[in-house]
Order: sequence, then structure tokens, then C-alpha cells
Amino acid sequence: MPTKAQRSFPSNAIDFTLRRDWDRGFRPLSSDQNMPDYITPDGHRQLVEEYDFLFREERPKVTAQVSRAAAMGDRSENADYIYGKRRLREIDRRLRYLQKRLEGVQTVDSSEFEGPVIRFGAYVDVEDEAGAESTYRIVGKDEIDIKRGFISYQSPIGKALVGKQEGDAVKLKTPAGLKVLEVLEVRYV
Repeated sequence: MPTKAQRSFPSNAIDFTLRRDWDRGFRPLSSDQNMPDYITPDGHRQLVEEYDFLFREERPKVTAQVSRAAAMGDRSENADYIYGKRRLREIDRRLRYLQKRLEGVQTVDSSEFEGPVIRFGAYVDVEDEAGAESTYRIVGKDEIDIKRGFISYQSPIGKALVGKQEGDAVKLKTPAGLKVLEVLEVRYV
């Protein structure tokens, strides 16, 4: 049982949800508990391209629109000015996020891997109990795309697959019950 000192909620937080979660024992991860954040070279390139587009093209265009709107006079009733400033804040927020992500990720080139063991970046062919085959690629959280079969290595299915090899049976707990997948093939591109 935690002591009162361990359960006391930080005084600067006032949000009820945070207080409730704190009282239930949920604590933010300390930096030593954080898992490394991996990304493929393609994912890294996409983040850099988005950052460059926002910084070099989108932000200057919106800034010019806001300048024109500000020159028209009364800013309090100028919709172009108000929405332009809001769009600038959104762009700046996204730029800060992308900059932090790019500083905090480690690029892993999976083409250097080989063998039957599933690692980050692997394409994995699996078959379920009903005989339906699926292909997944183990990627970072910035690259998730369910339609293409790109799943995070931190997701439940990603965690279950990493470390397994061809021929292994992987058990997954799903809302519908226990599901068993057989690993058919592992390849690195």
C-alpha cells in the first residue's frame, strides 16, 4: 500500500482526469523507463519531407496571408486574420512536434538484417486459424498504416511477433478471445 506521500498529487495539476488516474496509481514514465523510438529510413524521410514542406512552403504562404489580412484594418473582426493566425499556430505546433520526433528517433535500416527471426522493419507473412493469410511490416509509431499492414513494434501484435521466427505459433489475446497466428515467412527489404 502506498504511503500518503507517494499518493499525493502534484499541486500544480488541476485536471480531474489526471487526478483520478494519479489516485489509481498511474504515473508518467521516467526517462530511464522509455523504450527507444525506432523508425525506418522511409519513415524518417517522410517526417523530414513534412517538416520541410511546412517550414519552407506552407508557413511562408500563411504568413503572407496573415500580413495581407492585418493590413486591411480592424483585426478583431477580420476572419482571414483570425483563421490565418490559428493556422500559423497549428503549423508551428506541428513543426515543434516533428522537430522533437526527429531528434528523438533512431533510424534502423532493416535491409541489413537477414534470417528467420522477426526484427524491426521485417515483412512478416502469417496465417490465422481459419487459414487467412496476412502480411505485416514491423515499423515505428510514426509509420503505422493498417491498410498497408504496417504495425508498430510497440503494438500488442508487434510485441507478440518480434523475436519469433518462421514456423512459430504466436498467441494473441484479442477482444474476441485467444487468436493463434503461424509465422509463414520473414523477409527484409
